[in-house]
Amino acid sequence: MVHIGALDGIQVLDLTRVLAGPYCTMILGDMGADIIKVEAPGGSDETREWGPPYAGDESAYYLCANRNKRAITLDLKSKEGKEIVKKLIIHADVVVENFKHGTMARLGLAYEDLKKINPKLIFCSITGFGQSGPYKDLPGYDFIIQAMSGLMSITGDEQSGPMKVGVAITDVVTGMYTAIGILAALNERDRTGEGQSIDISLFDSQLSTLVNVASNYLISEKVPGRLGNVHPNIVPYQTFETMDGKIVIAVGNDRQFKSLCTVLNLERLSTDNRFSTNPARVENRNALIDMLSEVIKRKTTTEWISLLNAYSIPCGPINDLKQVFEDPQVKERQMVWNCEHPTAGDIRFVGSPLKFSRTPAECKRHPPVAGEHTEEVLTHLGYDPVEISNLKKDKIV
Repeated sequence: MVHIGALDGIQVLDLTRVLAGPYCTMILGDMGADIIKVEAPGGSDETREWGPPYAGDESAYYLCANRNKRAITLDLKSKEGKEIVKKLIIHADVVVENFKHGTMARLGLAYEDLKKINPKLIFCSITGFGQSGPYKDLPGYDFIIQAMSGLMSITGDEQSGPMKVGVAITDVVTGMYTAIGILAALNERDRTGEGQSIDISLFDSQLSTLVNVASNYLISEKVPGRLGNVHPNIVPYQTFETMDGKIVIAVGNDRQFKSLCTVLNLERLSTDNRFSTNPARVENRNALIDMLSEVIKRKTTTEWISLLNAYSIPCGPINDLKQVFEDPQVKERQMVWNCEHPTAGDIRFVGSPLKFSRTPAECKRHPPVAGEHTEEVLTHLGYDPVEISNLKKDKIV
């Protein structure tokens, strides 16, 4: 059953590629917005080629961020292509683009140009470093931003050296911030009737995610090191070796620590002045962890999880992806979506975490083949079959 989404009636012109922009527009599409994805003739989203693995002709990478969209191809450098964009702008609520700084202005498609056509337009630009500052003309890649933002300096341990996060977390977080900004701008437009531009950068977005680590530095002016799986402000809050593997134990308060001591038959530690409060445990981290580790090695991960859960002590196994997608919680929460794709067949991808009671997020459209909906969109704009055929012949679309 197909439902009306929370963003039904909102149209988004998606001039993005790779991950941050497409991830943002996919979030909006999951909630019911009509996303029109624009690529150059032949398809210009690099992620289509980022494989293996592939499902049919499409890379798994492309499929992960492009469901719930219609796709057209368009030469934005051509006069005719720009005219088509401007016709689309008349009907659009939002434009999202992630070209390098200044590109849209050179094309004559900057916010100042487009708002003359549609004053209610929300125009969102995603760049590596934003529309201002000494780095505004530099290209932005997730890996580079992880390095420059300080994230890599606190990821890994002293032996590993600086490490990036295992997914393109900068792109993902930027996509989320972009979606939040768009929703806020749409809400403000409902009050004032006016659109606006939004300037989002990968660098700013990643910097904001340093949260408590950044705050620790700004307050103390002490440069943090790499703690691996150890928390800088809470003890014990880390991985431990068990008899057959590893477990994460995350004790967030003194009550939980007392319960942990009970489970481990180390009740004396909960009244020891060196460990009875979290600041004391942080100060005496090494001595405490040595004693806890010795006991935790004596049972299996499964045994400890059962015991710790019985006392409401936060803990968990370190799952690989096979274990994750076999987990009953994942199945109960419907976090794997299926859809039929014209060239890839039946495909699966991670579903939306947004659980609405009346307007559920869902997969209504498969990730589109490049230009799959060009004729449909142009026909809606008033182009007849002969005009569309000529645009194809001239490689405008």
